[in-house]
Amino acid sequence: MTAQTSRKAPILAILSTAFIVLWLLLAAFPFLWTLWGSFKVQGDFFSRQDWMNALSGTRTIAETGSAFTGQGYYGAWVLNDFWRSAINTGIVTFFVVVISLTFGTLGGYALSRSSFRYAFWILIAALIFRAMPHITLVSGYLLPFFQLNIWGYLATSIVVLVAINQPFTLWMLHSFFKSIPKDLDESAMVDGCSRFQAFRMVIIPVMWPGVITTGLFSFLLAYNDFAVTATLLTQENQTMVPKIASFLGTTQVQGNVMYAVSAVVSATVPLFILVLFFQRQIVSGLTAGAVKG
Repeated sequence: MTAQTSRKAPILAILSTAFIVLWLLLAAFPFLWTLWGSFKVQGDFFSRQDWMNALSGTRTIAETGSAFTGQGYYGAWVLNDFWRSAINTGIVTFFVVVISLTFGTLGGYALSRSSFRYAFWILIAALIFRAMPHITLVSGYLLPFFQLNIWGYLATSIVVLVAINQPFTLWMLHSFFKSIPKDLDESAMVDGCSRFQAFRMVIIPVMWPGVITTGLFSFLLAYNDFAVTATLLTQENQTMVPKIASFLGTTQVQGNVMYAVSAVVSATVPLFILVLFFQRQIVSGLTAGAVKG
């Protein structure tokens, strides 16, 4: 290594570190600013005279006697029953993930091991279906749901979200299964396992990171959905994202922005915890899916 090259190495390391730190600050700033503002009153956080009021809490101190207040969280969770929306979101996401992974693993495994031409066309049809905007799919469900008198229930939104999410799980799990050699299946069946036993006891443990990764994306689809849940659910059965939108109000109905800010923080924190907890499985799952056996 020459002297010139050795001098460039520390400079590149410093520049790359500075870039990463700057990127992290820019990426985290919106959430950190929202988190800080959720403990202020609207007059401070949305001050038109001086944005420094959001830092000092001038009006928050004048109205509450403290620089920080939990009025936004109390108004959202207690006065407007945001806790009910959180429970509804948990129910919807749980069943969407479980049903999607159940059918996705079985279908993805079958398609990855199939030698028939129709497997390719099934995947193409699933890709076309997945590319369609969600709202165009929801509109087709409205009339039969009204006629069957099942509109507004959590089960209806779960069915639609599973239908929307299933093509994605099929494609993603199919790629994971394709990365696993067929020799594992054949060896297990030679040892006396049936096809399903080989799938359950040999293949699934090997591709478990892929299941975790696909399950996380399925969770995010159901957790963050707005179009389906806002269209198919009543106000009593709203999930968190439509409930947050209702806090903002409309031109006819006055809302409370600070309730929305506090609810946004409440809905975002579980996502951070989930990603931090499953970060190793996510990385290993994505890496495994990118490597073909």
